[in-house]
Amino acid sequence: MLKKIYKGTVLSNKMDKTVVIAVTRLYQHPVYKKTVKRVTKFKAHDENNKCQIGDIVRIIETRPLSKEKRWVVIE
Repeated sequence: MLKKIYKGTVLSNKMDKTVVIAVTRLYQHPVYKKTVKRVTKFKAHDENNKCQIGDIVRIIETRPLSKEKRWVVIE
């Protein structure tokens, strides 16, 4: 099974071993055909608390680690 990998920016690192990542994607509006930017926030596991706010990171899908965490920072 292929796991999803996204690239995003760190918004928050205030939790222990957890970071909030903003993933931005562009898509075309189905009716108006205009390109729209949508930002989705994910909580990701950061084992060593290395991530700082503003870092560009890659996250990969994983098993549920807590109520909202389903992603792990890979680089």
